[in-house]
Amino acid sequence: MSGSRNVGPALVYLGLLGFMLTIWMALIEAPSMGDDWNAPESYRILFVHVPFAWVSFSGFALLFGGSLSWYIKRSERGWRFAIIGAQLGLLYSLGVLISGPIWGAAEWGVPWDFQDIRLNSFAVLAGVALFFALGEMNSEDTQQKRDTLSSVGIFGFGLVPLTYMATRWWQERHPGPLIGGGNEDSGVDPSILLIWMIGAASMQILFVGQALMTNRLLKTEQQLENLLSNLEDSI
Repeated sequence: MSGSRNVGPALVYLGLLGFMLTIWMALIEAPSMGDDWNAPESYRILFVHVPFAWVSFSGFALLFGGSLSWYIKRSERGWRFAIIGAQLGLLYSLGVLISGPIWGAAEWGVPWDFQDIRLNSFAVLAGVALFFALGEMNSEDTQQKRDTLSSVGIFGFGLVPLTYMATRWWQERHPGPLIGGGNEDSGVDPSILLIWMIGAASMQILFVGQALMTNRLLKTEQQLENLLSNLEDSI
């Protein structure tokens, strides 16, 4: 049992080490873009921006699966997964929404383009996670509240495929897919791809560790609430 308790923290430490390695490689090992972009050196922030975006979808998937599990089966585990998905989806979304405008301000001259579907659909998706997280923390835990928030989590997940496909269907400011895009602009330098993969793997490991630790915390909180409730009933 004690070994299982240590898995979450171990994964968090391992993920953080990989994240620091990613930053070092982005600053030192990544090739220069020369004159290909308006701000060629600013692209290095994309080595954390892109993994943040990829892993954020793990949070949204967990939010969707947990919401669906609660809504259909009234599963306590599903409800915990929904909470974890909302919290971590929001956390990694903030990484995207902070790093993206920094690069956009340098490369485009503006931090945000309100006509770009990818940017705005992702922002709304982050808003869904924020709504769920705040609603869960700041209101009484009732079945009605859980049903309402679960429905938001379920229907909000519809923004995921829209966000993913946005640059394929509508090309505005946001770059198109560089991996598996199926067009002449697709493809990426192997050294750049390697750093992206290390960053994505590190953040995914970090995500899993955070999810395990948060799940344990939520279970402990529920056990304490049940214990206090039983004590009050016995008095």
